[in-house]
Amino acid sequence: MASATDTANPEETRRPRRAMPFSVRSSSRRWFAGSRLGRVILALNLLGLAIIIGGALVLNELRRGLIEARIDSLTTQGQFIAKILDQTATVGDPEPALQAAEASAFLQLLFIPTNQRARLFDSQGRILADSYVVADRVEWKLLPPARRPDQGGLSFTRQDADARPQTVEKARTALADEVARAMRGEQQAGVRLAENGQRVVSVSIPVQHVRAVLGVLTLEAGDVDEIIAAERKALIPFILVAIGVTLGSSLLLHLLVVVPVLRLARAADRVRLFGVKGIVLPDLAKRNDEVGDLTRSLEDMTEALSERMDAIERFAADVAHEIKNPLTSIRSAVETLDIVTDEKARERLLAILKQDSGRLDRLVTDISNASRLDAELAREPLATVDLTRLLAEVASLYGARERAGAAPDSVHVTFVEAAFPDPIRVQGREIPLGQVFRNLVDNARSFSPAGGEVRISVTRGPKGKVVAAVEDDGPGIPPENLETVFERFYTSRPKGSAFGGNSGLGLSIARQIIEAHDGEIHAENRMDETGKILGARFSVTLKEVRT
Repeated sequence: MASATDTANPEETRRPRRAMPFSVRSSSRRWFAGSRLGRVILALNLLGLAIIIGGALVLNELRRGLIEARIDSLTTQGQFIAKILDQTATVGDPEPALQAAEASAFLQLLFIPTNQRARLFDSQGRILADSYVVADRVEWKLLPPARRPDQGGLSFTRQDADARPQTVEKARTALADEVARAMRGEQQAGVRLAENGQRVVSVSIPVQHVRAVLGVLTLEAGDVDEIIAAERKALIPFILVAIGVTLGSSLLLHLLVVVPVLRLARAADRVRLFGVKGIVLPDLAKRNDEVGDLTRSLEDMTEALSERMDAIERFAADVAHEIKNPLTSIRSAVETLDIVTDEKARERLLAILKQDSGRLDRLVTDISNASRLDAELAREPLATVDLTRLLAEVASLYGARERAGAAPDSVHVTFVEAAFPDPIRVQGREIPLGQVFRNLVDNARSFSPAGGEVRISVTRGPKGKVVAAVEDDGPGIPPENLETVFERFYTSRPKGSAFGGNSGLGLSIARQIIEAHDGEIHAENRMDETGKILGARFSVTLKEVRT
């Protein structure tokens, strides 16, 4: 594995590298200041809250409902007062008229709240009575503190003096227009501007005697804005609570999501920059949520990658060691060949060169097959394989070789056909599985005596498993080597076997393929009743596919 201090390659020098993350990401402890995701969470939560609060503060529906309710109330009061005025404050017949004294006295007798105002106009638009102009009412309010001229008092007074006449004029014009429309016998209702600059709900009702319009009664209510202001004030505690909950939830999301993600990023950077074997965050892995799942997945992934890298390093070291042996032998033979004059010795050296060249060729071939095995297994899709047919074809392949001119003492390969009415099928890749059983058969033949037999069989096991076995009549396997035989380049051979005839990768490749199919492979010795070893057996266990 290259260290973090290695020189970057040209491709990396042309591409801008990401800056060192630790000095920058350490600012994430300053809550939302150093966390982009945290700021997004806070902004989105506050945006939703702002929309709700803004809608509540606008209160369009509440204001409209208050205005409509106030218009209905004033209309009912006005119609009642107009009916009484027609009966009590009207004199003259056949041309009746409103009497100002009686109308004013009647308005004083009525209980009209201070936030309402009642005015009575005659048929000419002149005011006859005003509920604000009574003898026994005194209204008061606090005045703002006096301001010196150097504090802007003069400027304020001038602005107020310039603005108030315009406001009063607009209010009087609006009132006159409303009264004029009511004089035509049409009841008026709506919102308009009052002389004090506030908006009021106004209802103008014509006072009629039979069909003649004697005057107009105008009722005003100026408490709608006050009610809305009170409602907004009442919402303040709820708004503060909502803001607190939003900030708390944003902080909680920051602590539960953003900070763990940043920790995972820093751990991944340590793996990338400093060659740490894997991501280890036990406190996050214990969490029973998506962050915990992500942490466990990253830990498993980095651990698997680390194991794969270690395996590659060991494989490279083993390859270098195994290739070095025949190369050393070839070099020694070549150097000796120049100084040897004896023909028999030269022939032995040439035989050594030929043997080591063949051994080196087998090593390179097997190493190439082993190195690209993972890629081939990942590239080829799984399919349903008829295991019975596959084993029969492997046995017939060796039988064809024997019939093509094998020596009389060669090892025979037979397939012991199982007595099952239906074929045995497994889920896998046919070509790699065929390579497994060819490797097992080649290994069994190399250990079998002359004229011996290698048997291939398949049976159904418990729990939906199938077991394919390859047996030989050889010397067996030492008990301490039943697992060692599956290691790479393990080539312990019986006495008398040709040196360098095997690379020691066959059984290792077989185990790698079977484990890629979620199966198992193991070795054992066949024994008789007395405990004598009759040969070796290699068993492959796979899951059967029922159709």
